[in-house]
Amino acid sequence: MKCIIIDDEPLAIDLLVSYVSKIEDLTLLGSYNNPLEALQLLRETKVDLLFLDIQMPEITGVEFKKIINPNVKVIFTTAYSEYALESYELNAVDYLLKPISFQRFLKAIEKIRNKPQESNTQQDLEYCFIKTEYRHQKLFFSDILYLKGLSDYVAIQTKEGKILTLQNMRDFEQTLPKQKFLRVHKSYIVSLEHIEYVERNRIVIDGKHIPIGGTYKDTFWNTINNKK
Repeated sequence: MKCIIIDDEPLAIDLLVSYVSKIEDLTLLGSYNNPLEALQLLRETKVDLLFLDIQMPEITGVEFKKIINPNVKVIFTTAYSEYALESYELNAVDYLLKPISFQRFLKAIEKIRNKPQESNTQQDLEYCFIKTEYRHQKLFFSDILYLKGLSDYVAIQTKEGKILTLQNMRDFEQTLPKQKFLRVHKSYIVSLEHIEYVERNRIVIDGKHIPIGGTYKDTFWNTINNKK
């Protein structure tokens, strides 16, 4: 499992680094004392497990968990036991109270090894939650027309309007139901059910012309033809 550590206390990072080094099936990709510095790695690299401190100055671990790819497993670490309930509500694998013993660390890792694969994934759900500036917005897949990736955020076009989020296109490509959504361009993911027609390598949804990128063309036409 590829993992990273985020904690604003250097001694806490050093301890977790030493623990990780003792586990053969854990590979440490990096450690950070500022969670915002870890975002780029999480966006560009597949990370399986995140050791995440809760009480940090820039953004709390709880807030950070809500904006990252939900497929990343999280083990919260903190000196404050009052956060335990909230961490489990966020579907964290475990909650480690500082000072963390190696025995307790091992127990958390065993939870991941023994945890069965969840059957109720995003593929089975009819909705997702989108992190906006001030809240988590519930959004039904059937209401999404298309997504457009911009430099620092993603614009989600719905039947009712546009929603902006700091989540990235890679996250959405991994979590949106593949039978309903398809990436057709480096900057676009479209809802297959809302395609009105296709002309000259352009998709039309709600009057919007969306280009089909060269590297996505074969996958798009194979998907469309198989759905006939």
